[in-house]
Amino acid sequence: MRRLDEECSKQLLLKESCLQEYSDSSQSDPKVILDKCDGQPLALTTVGQFIQSRNSVEQPEWEGVCKDVRCHLDSDDTLKRMHQVLTHDYTSLPTHELKACLLYFAMFPSDYRVRTKRLMRRWLAEGFVVPSTLCGDPSAQSFRELMDRSIIQSVDVSNNMKVKTCKPYGMMHEYIVRKSLSENIIALFDEGKLQPKHARRLSLHDSSISDSTNLEFDLSLVRSLIVIGEAGKAILDFKKYQLLRVLDLEQCTDLQNDHLKEICNLLLIKYLSLGGKITCLTKEIKKLELLETLDLRRKYVKILPLEVIQLPNLIHLFGKFKLPNKVVQSKLQKFLSSGQCKLQMLSGFLVDGSEGFAELMVHINKLRKVKIWCESSATSSSLTNVKKAIQKFIHDVKDPADDPRSLSVHFEGCSEDLLEGLEAPCYLRSLKLQGNLPKLPEFVTALRRLRELCLQSTRLTADLLAALGNLKDLLYLKLTADKLEEITFRDRALPNLRSLCFVVKHPTFPKVEDGALPLLMSLQLLCEDLDDQCIVQIKGFTRLREVVLFDELNTDVKATWVQAVKEHQNRPKVLLLKRADPPQGATENEITEFFLCQRDE
Repeated sequence: MRRLDEECSKQLLLKESCLQEYSDSSQSDPKVILDKCDGQPLALTTVGQFIQSRNSVEQPEWEGVCKDVRCHLDSDDTLKRMHQVLTHDYTSLPTHELKACLLYFAMFPSDYRVRTKRLMRRWLAEGFVVPSTLCGDPSAQSFRELMDRSIIQSVDVSNNMKVKTCKPYGMMHEYIVRKSLSENIIALFDEGKLQPKHARRLSLHDSSISDSTNLEFDLSLVRSLIVIGEAGKAILDFKKYQLLRVLDLEQCTDLQNDHLKEICNLLLIKYLSLGGKITCLTKEIKKLELLETLDLRRKYVKILPLEVIQLPNLIHLFGKFKLPNKVVQSKLQKFLSSGQCKLQMLSGFLVDGSEGFAELMVHINKLRKVKIWCESSATSSSLTNVKKAIQKFIHDVKDPADDPRSLSVHFEGCSEDLLEGLEAPCYLRSLKLQGNLPKLPEFVTALRRLRELCLQSTRLTADLLAALGNLKDLLYLKLTADKLEEITFRDRALPNLRSLCFVVKHPTFPKVEDGALPLLMSLQLLCEDLDDQCIVQIKGFTRLREVVLFDELNTDVKATWVQAVKEHQNRPKVLLLKRADPPQGATENEITEFFLCQRDE
């Protein structure tokens, strides 16, 4: 059943709770409970009847209603029908592993946008899913199954239509939390203490616990710890943990350098994300031999100890850093040449006047995703080494398997010659380039099976745009610029493109001949100055399903586009993008992210 919008949801809730007289009240807004119900008629009806049964005349305190629903979800007769539906959704999951993946959402606050890829890496670290070379990525398969069953929903969708962040539906989250608490799977801070006392996973959301004498909680059993906000001294006493596998302190505000020594004694840890006031890593990190994911994106560390690269099981490394001086890198080269390195994702490293990662990158044979920042201080010698490393990384070995190789290069302030002279045969599935791009680098059109391309430059020239039409295998294209020069996509240009995104300051869009972009399904025109004269002719896009615009556009522009899609044979949707409120402690890049809203089910 299609979900109701906010106004219809409010009217149904107030009707079922016999509180219609408060429909225009400005003193108390039921938004908090409406968010829990997520526009689902059964949830709205059931919760409304629950309110009516407990308070028939007075306007309720809506925060209290949310707490009461969670407490009585499995015991109140009024909530029985909804509880049966939620229980069926859970018990019908085919495996215990999939149920464990779902219950892990209880670690996050209600309505929290959970990053999909990070979630899947935590599932792997917890052992909910086991990596396999025979049947693809099991964590991705589990995620797709939960999505297909409509138990979780997408929140942020990237330009290539992949789910970036997700969350369970409101009442399903309440069920998950209730189920997890009752089975000692997680502990939450409630009424001044952690409950239950012997849980295996601990999640703190702005709940500082400083007095260890009153903790009354066995930290030695905890396998997973997530902290959002301040944790307190008692929780950050890492000597008391013995079984930790997942430690997410990315948004922990009172994490200090002094804590790292004890963190490096957590020998079972597989997933480590650090934030707070960490400014350097200790060489003792070499003791974390089981570590698979190290996320340093919210740290202030630029120099990465060599011991990190030498971790024998490290697969994913995130941050923005460089290595120490070249004198001590011979040991590292010996380790990498031995084939012991499992590193697949390096995102990413800085290139400046010193030398480091570029020389070592050629020895990391299992790399599948690389991100490089070239600073203006980069020397010709260091840029030459980067070029050699890129050439080896993109070399096409004609592997018939679905090779996920991805490269991102930021070279603003550096010469565009960095990307010239790269030779075929070459292969990438995804390429992102940001810098001065007077023309399309020749190697781009030579890439075999390039699926995703993102280009960002102050000005994208007509010659560059014309060359894009020759990319026969491209599925997703994103162009970010202050201005696009005028160009026409000719017949049969970009024959397999599914999604086209423009992020431009000055709205000049290419003209499209009939027969060009024949498979286009998503057209995203993200321009703050878009007016009703800047209309792309969409009649020729016979497969079009959606047009995406900024929500901040004036009413006339939105009305013009609504009329245009009504006249299209497919009647595609008009989706409006709003700027997302960045999560606490968000990086500069994350602050610029947007999320889709007003998407009909």
